[in-house]
Amino acid sequence: LNRGFTEMHCMSGHSNFVSCVCIIPPSDLYPRGLIATGGNDHNICIFTVDNPAPLYILKGHKNTVCSLSSGKFGTLLSGSWDTTAKVWLNDRCMMTLQGHTAAIWAVKILPEQGLMLTGSADKTIKLWKAGRCERTFTGHEDCVRGLAILSEMEFLSCANDASVRRWYISGECLQVYYGHTNYIYSISVFPQCKDFVTTGEDRSLRIWKRGECAQTIRLPAQSVWCCCVLDNGDIVVGASDGIIRVFTESSERTASAEEIQAFENELSQASIDPKTGDLGDINADDLPGREHLKDPGTRDGQTRLIKDNGKVEAYQWSVSEGRWIKIGDVVGSSGATQQTSGKVLFEGKEYDYVFTIDVNESGPSYKLPYNITDDPWLTAYNFLQKNDLNPMFLDQVAKFIMDNTKGQTLLSTSAQFSDPFTGAGRYVPGSSSGSSTMPAADPFTGAGRYVPGSASNAVAPLGGVDPYTGMGAYQSAAANVENIYFPKKDAVTFDQANPTQILGKLKELNGNATEEHKLTEDDLITLEKLLSVTCNTFAETPTPQQLQTLWRAVNWPEDIVFPALDILRLSIRHPTVNKNFCSEKDHVQFIVLLLKFLNPKGKQANQLLALRALCNCFVSQAGQKLMMEQRGEIMTQAIEMKSGNNKNIHIALATLTLNYAVCLHKDNNIEGKAQCLSVISTVMEVVQDLEAVFRLLVALGTLISDDTNAVQLAKSLGVDSQIKKYASVSEPAKVKECCRFVLNLL
Repeated sequence: LNRGFTEMHCMSGHSNFVSCVCIIPPSDLYPRGLIATGGNDHNICIFTVDNPAPLYILKGHKNTVCSLSSGKFGTLLSGSWDTTAKVWLNDRCMMTLQGHTAAIWAVKILPEQGLMLTGSADKTIKLWKAGRCERTFTGHEDCVRGLAILSEMEFLSCANDASVRRWYISGECLQVYYGHTNYIYSISVFPQCKDFVTTGEDRSLRIWKRGECAQTIRLPAQSVWCCCVLDNGDIVVGASDGIIRVFTESSERTASAEEIQAFENELSQASIDPKTGDLGDINADDLPGREHLKDPGTRDGQTRLIKDNGKVEAYQWSVSEGRWIKIGDVVGSSGATQQTSGKVLFEGKEYDYVFTIDVNESGPSYKLPYNITDDPWLTAYNFLQKNDLNPMFLDQVAKFIMDNTKGQTLLSTSAQFSDPFTGAGRYVPGSSSGSSTMPAADPFTGAGRYVPGSASNAVAPLGGVDPYTGMGAYQSAAANVENIYFPKKDAVTFDQANPTQILGKLKELNGNATEEHKLTEDDLITLEKLLSVTCNTFAETPTPQQLQTLWRAVNWPEDIVFPALDILRLSIRHPTVNKNFCSEKDHVQFIVLLLKFLNPKGKQANQLLALRALCNCFVSQAGQKLMMEQRGEIMTQAIEMKSGNNKNIHIALATLTLNYAVCLHKDNNIEGKAQCLSVISTVMEVVQDLEAVFRLLVALGTLISDDTNAVQLAKSLGVDSQIKKYASVSEPAKVKECCRFVLNLL
């Protein structure tokens, strides 16, 4: 009778050690699911169950990928030493989560859609929603190493500070569990309950029930790297001796008597290094003899040390068997000088040694991390390179390393297995990836009497039946509504103008302007001419002089610039003006100017007009090209506008998002769509105005039309649950109709 597991496949695809594995649940395309692995080669390999070679490889991280978690709809979350986490959908990176300042050791996708957790060597845990950091959890005193989900509202974390913490998603720490005597590497929850298991650097697997450590199982290996609870309640652990062991409560699955005896023998022969502190401070002279084992233990997992013929032995009490089981011999110090595991932390990684090197008397000293498995010459070379030191020191530094680690090999229990998480090699924290963080969306818009913040949000009719303006002969035929809303093919612009009012305001403010900014009478006539050219038919062409005068005016001080911005908003629709401001030559200063006004602390009139000007850039080829090239920057700034409660600003923000959706739908750019979806999801949460909601719905519909990847991504961000409430809005009918069309796609 074979009670164990048999190897089915040996999969290979990484060029260096594999540091994490995760299962992607079955889908229509892959009914048996997929296996994802993260490696020291910075890659993630995706395998099918029956092929030893990868189906595809995900590239993008700049350092070891050390944690993976899979979510619904094919999403995968990865964490890396490069301090970022990435969200993948099938074979593409959708978003990069940036904010941690050290390696991300643990990641988890929460059951509530769009929510993700990351735990880092910077001692914090972050909660992300739709790609943006919502909250940071602080409390751990050392690297966070593992995360486990208890429910939609609660999760657990474990850390190098030897504690486990239970958290509420809203931020408070509900409980701290102590029991381990060293780093805790891994945590896993039992199915359908709140009990859990942990493993760590103190050679133990601990089982926690009702908030207490109910059982401690010692293993014949120093580092117990990972644990996992199977659906049947069995516990699987992987340790630094390269062996996977399964523990069970079920008598049918218990190993044979010989196997259990072999495990006990192996355990009793293990050498325990007193430095690790796993057994408390040991003074061999004060220990009792073998007679000490006649007294029964008081609790399961209790350890007792005895001295027998000059040898120190460690025993652990087993309640179920009513006897003391030998868990190893305590040996002398291994020559390392660190406390705890004999490992030292440096920049969030663990090393066997971290030396302090003084190159010359007066200069600074440098830290040199080293693992016994490293090549001393290579380490010395990398150290000199990293710190810009003279290569002539190479022999000296290498000799220093060899002299100070003389004859040092790890104890038999952890031989040759350097930390599979940290491995060796040189970690440069500054190598974090430079990809732009996901921005999100934010709202303002409207016109009428010339007060840029006024309430009217009329937009000039764009012909016939237009759902944006509600003008024309648009009636909702409730019987069988056809989808006239999306995918939208053309940009939506802000065309409403009252040139007389704008010029009046410009002249009035020009009277108060300082000498350096004041425009001459000729300048004002020039701008009046520009307005008439760009507000009527586009038959005439604005002159270079008119454009230069406009550029001077839009560089006025913030408190008086808004009429000039309004002239810019109207004239950017003219092909000549659009080409002039958005072409290769001048576009950088043009975008910098507009983004300067998207400052949450700035004047609302300027915020509104800058957003509208950005929307109007989309009318011509040059403007579209510029807006798409600068998408990351513009969206990141624009989303900051969501926090106000000015509905016109919200409408302008929604329109900007919609115009991006139109372009992204055309060139089917999935990374861009991910950013845009994140913006829609973020802005949807704060917008009250139904016109802004409508435009966001059209943007959403346009993004996901004819694109199954975008549909999956929208679902994984939980957008469907965000918009459901708009399906029952009675007025205006276009909101309800458009919402229902979007929900049909989701």
